[in-house]
Amino acid sequence: MKSELTIESIKNEAAKFAGMEDSHDEPALYGVTDGKAIGTYLERHFLDYLSENYHYQQGNSASGIDVPELEIDIKTTSIKQPQSSCPFKSAAQKIFGLGYHLLVFVYEKFDDHESKTGKLNIRYTIFVEKERTADFQTTKGLLDILERNANKDDLIAFIAERNLPVDEIGADLLAERILESPPRQGYLTISNALQWRLQYSRVIQQADLISGITRIR
Repeated sequence: MKSELTIESIKNEAAKFAGMEDSHDEPALYGVTDGKAIGTYLERHFLDYLSENYHYQQGNSASGIDVPELEIDIKTTSIKQPQSSCPFKSAAQKIFGLGYHLLVFVYEKFDDHESKTGKLNIRYTIFVEKERTADFQTTKGLLDILERNANKDDLIAFIAERNLPVDEIGADLLAERILESPPRQGYLTISNALQWRLQYSRVIQQADLISGITRIR
């Protein structure tokens, strides 16, 4: 009987998987330098590993994330430039978070030219709770001006200065939402683009130092 997948079990299995991957020589990765191809390999390999012992619904293009029932998306990135992309839904994600948790594998890749295999050394495995997935500078700036009794006009001006991808009506609605429910401090760096560009350096630095950001391995 397969078990039901939970957030705690996926964290535990991610730690085990990272340890196994460290000692796994993979011919299909030999000479591969494309980060997207490496990420697809590692994420697919991990999801297949989970499927051996757990019952869960894998994500699809409609859900947009890998494990929708647990609100978890799996990200894989090189230690050389720890970043990845994710779908853009609204400007609010930069302020209130992506809306789902992130399980991030940060790897360093080596090739063995004698055996013609590639190996991924998983340097960090980090779980970021959805409440911490907003943009660091945007949330820090908003929290700072809220402490100085910012009103709606101040917030709209801040949104314009940060060049958030939102029109005047959207900025007005965002300002109202911020006043009613101030955001929590986020720890991603999120660059504006057709797809959000997520950068993880601060997450790596702050793991286990900030609630909601856990280094699993």
